[in-house]
Amino acid sequence: MVEVPPVVLDRASGTPLSVQLADALRAAASDGTLRPGDRLPSTRGLATALRVSRTVTAAAYDQLLAEGWAGGRRGVGTFVVGTAAPAPVRAPGERAAAGAALGTVDLRAGSPCLEVLDRAAWRRAWRAAGDRPPDDGPEPAADPAFQRAVTEHLLRHRGLPAAPGEVLATAGTSAAVAEVARLLPPGSRVGVEDPGYQRVVGALRDAGVTVVPVPVDRDGLVVDAVPAGLAAVYCTPAHHHPLGRRLSAARRAALVARARAEGWWVLEDDYDGELRYDVAPLPLLAALGPDVTVHLGTTSKVLSPTLGVGWLVAPPELRAALVARRTATGTRPARAGQRVFAALAGSGDLARHLRRLRRELAGRRAEVLAAVAAGGATAEGDPAGAHVLVPLPDRAAEDAVVAAAAERGVALDGLARHWAGPGPHPAGLVLGFAAPPRADLTRALPVLGDVLGRT
Repeated sequence: MVEVPPVVLDRASGTPLSVQLADALRAAASDGTLRPGDRLPSTRGLATALRVSRTVTAAAYDQLLAEGWAGGRRGVGTFVVGTAAPAPVRAPGERAAAGAALGTVDLRAGSPCLEVLDRAAWRRAWRAAGDRPPDDGPEPAADPAFQRAVTEHLLRHRGLPAAPGEVLATAGTSAAVAEVARLLPPGSRVGVEDPGYQRVVGALRDAGVTVVPVPVDRDGLVVDAVPAGLAAVYCTPAHHHPLGRRLSAARRAALVARARAEGWWVLEDDYDGELRYDVAPLPLLAALGPDVTVHLGTTSKVLSPTLGVGWLVAPPELRAALVARRTATGTRPARAGQRVFAALAGSGDLARHLRRLRRELAGRRAEVLAAVAAGGATAEGDPAGAHVLVPLPDRAAEDAVVAAAAERGVALDGLARHWAGPGPHPAGLVLGFAAPPRADLTRALPVLGDVLGRT
């Protein structure tokens, strides 16, 4: 075993100690101070030498093992594998395979930040849900405890007053939109934001309705461009997917006014409305027009898709029609996820999780903006949610950046797939920053800045 070079850890830095340690060991391997075959100290011995917890050293070693800089031999120890030798020139396909071998870091939007989820709280909630007796029959509306939890959640975090009986459980936003669409008259047309959330577009088409793309600008959905003769309009007003903007107050009022005047529903997808980092969000469409708005929420972005549960708050006639259809067809969302959510809310663990989540994602967002700026680009979008938009000159640049990042083990999402209407369309990247562990995000951001700089 060789003596590890001096490592300086900055405890006042916002960078985790494990990341600092992994960076220092990686640098030592790159400059030849550590050589292939050198055995590293044990995690316990290194922790004692650096006066840190063993968790720090173990996490650093795990990162180096995942990246291929180190290798482990059971019962023997951890050894340096990476070298300072120049990387061989590979064909594009070989480079992509090499990136995949190190573990792709996914910077696409849509997945939750599981790293801040308190696993002890998660287990407690599942145990609490399991302590309740099994059901002896179906419940097509919602578990009563879930209805109470959602009511409190909406009032506390979204400022929406609702009675428990006004809440229906859903299997998630796309499933809820499909349920509503199946109640519309045959041949109905539904407006959707363009660009927009393509899973909902797919759900609408699968339900048999015609999708009508409606343009979006810096103030959100262009209400004046909504055509006549629609049955509903779907939108993401709190944080547009994927452009990251919010629907202006004037357009919210105009959208509700048109819905009332023309007799159509507004489907308000509030998918990450709890996540704002600057000021309080604008009033919900459901608060401005409760008589014409179907408010939709989900647990998949702030907790986990494992729960498979969301909620819907709608006018009485629509709720009654949904419950009647569920009763007639035997379709209904499972109650297990509802009970877990209710347990998390009732214990206070949900509120604590949301506070941690907002702090973590605000910090990650700042790091993403810095990496984008380092690449000579600009990120757009309100300080909210878990993604930003990076405009690019054209589709060729978009494809080139996505491909270059993939070759280096970073998955990016181009704007091209988010359009429902015919082109040509503006190009860009939809950068998500919630899903990767912090160490992986730290590793991926320099790659992002570099590929943007080469555009």
